[in-house]
Amino acid sequence: MWFDYAVMPAIILAVGILIVWLSIRRLLWLTDNMSGKVSGKGQRMASCFALALVILCTVTVMVSSILNAFAIRFFPGRNPPPGDIYIVSGHKMHIFCTGSGSPTLVLESGLGNDSFVWGKVQPALSRTTRVCSYDRAGYGYSDALPVPRDADHIATELHDLLIQAKVVGPIVLMGHSMGGIYIRDYATRYPDEVAGLIFVDASTPLQGHVPSLKPGKRSSQSPTMLLTRLAFITNVPRLAGTCSWSRPDSDPPAWRLLAEGLCHPQFHAWMEESDSFDLSGEETIRTGPYGALPVLIFSHDPARTKQLTNFEDAWTQMQEDLKKLSTRSRRIVARDSTHYVQLDRSQLVENEVSRLIEQIRGTAPPEASYGSTIKE
Repeated sequence: MWFDYAVMPAIILAVGILIVWLSIRRLLWLTDNMSGKVSGKGQRMASCFALALVILCTVTVMVSSILNAFAIRFFPGRNPPPGDIYIVSGHKMHIFCTGSGSPTLVLESGLGNDSFVWGKVQPALSRTTRVCSYDRAGYGYSDALPVPRDADHIATELHDLLIQAKVVGPIVLMGHSMGGIYIRDYATRYPDEVAGLIFVDASTPLQGHVPSLKPGKRSSQSPTMLLTRLAFITNVPRLAGTCSWSRPDSDPPAWRLLAEGLCHPQFHAWMEESDSFDLSGEETIRTGPYGALPVLIFSHDPARTKQLTNFEDAWTQMQEDLKKLSTRSRRIVARDSTHYVQLDRSQLVENEVSRLIEQIRGTAPPEASYGSTIKE
């Protein structure tokens, strides 16, 4: 992030100043020679207009990039991270715990997201039990760590972070998207600490080997990725209003942090985890089953997405297969939800997760029928 939002704006400023200086020199020369021969006068006027446009665009990009860099630089000072910072493997990691009670619910974000993606459900779930969200290495307020960024390393880092934060078992792990793979790794490595698993439209190991789910080749140096990074560096999302994203029923501080994070995504962390996707799959393909461990699965509504039918069919089968991880599993297809079920159907997530916590405590009756799939 330091390179994208500190070095690159400085380079843009230096190059921009050079372009503006050369353009102004050329513009002055053209205007000095405008009152000469009639022939070529129209061409010179067109050149003047083009140069003026170049100057305007260059200054706009320069100012926008610098303002974005300053906003990113000073936002943490005006909005210090909620929770605590601990040193894990010699690097800072951020965790935010709220509420009280046992078991502790630990939230694992998906690929490209930091802990603030849980900002809509964490306050409500904290009324039921203790809830901890955290930033994986390279996201949010956590320092980057060396590659590979695979499931084994991420599960170990989370375990070390929970020890530092004095979060002791039992814990219930809730993972969104790619986080579903990471919590499986954790549950296999530290089974005595885990009292339940919750999958939120979660990925499964080696899903990229399924033809209809296989992602396109990603590279940090691909034209698409470079253009995307340049758009963020030059402040396009902020100018488009992304950083002021909110919802009427949202918690203002949490959503302000989430929206700000959308304006400077951590591309390096995202790409490093993406590059390790197959390795993480190989590490977790044989995880489970987990006996009678309580497992709750949330899936998006196929009617809400614009994916191809073969994609949805494969994803649905993948979600159904998650039920095989336990004899005490159940799946809920969340009506009118996208991949981000915790944002689109937060009330459903809050109700069902609270119910699962009470069942684990023994203060609520078990399900009448496990292995079911319902649409709710």
